[in-house]
Amino acid sequence: MMSKQVPKAKTKPQDQPKAQKLLGSVPYEGGFHFYTALGKYTGITVNSLSEFAEKLQFVPVESVVFHFHRDDFQKWIRDVIGDEQLAKRLDELKHWPSWSSEENLRKELVKTVQKRIAELA
Repeated sequence: MMSKQVPKAKTKPQDQPKAQKLLGSVPYEGGFHFYTALGKYTGITVNSLSEFAEKLQFVPVESVVFHFHRDDFQKWIRDVIGDEQLAKRLDELKHWPSWSSEENLRKELVKTVQKRIAELA
């Protein structure tokens, strides 16, 4: 008797609609607006996780630190995008030993978001 091998998918078929929603775009009003401090808008807004991963690589590092310490990234990903799992992963980065540099924090955030996007794709 021959067994039929089925290739493994990254996301289960029943999870496809959810993955597509998480990878989709939100309206401008629901986008993530990068600031360097209260009232200091950088002029950069993203409307999806892929845009977030892309822009996170070159927004001012002051903006990355400002939002990370306020949990803004996690809140947006959880409440607007709807990805509880990614929000938790970013929360876990807060428990790492002190960062050797702000740029290392940025790189770790980008890597974490890109990894999640690949899982959902």
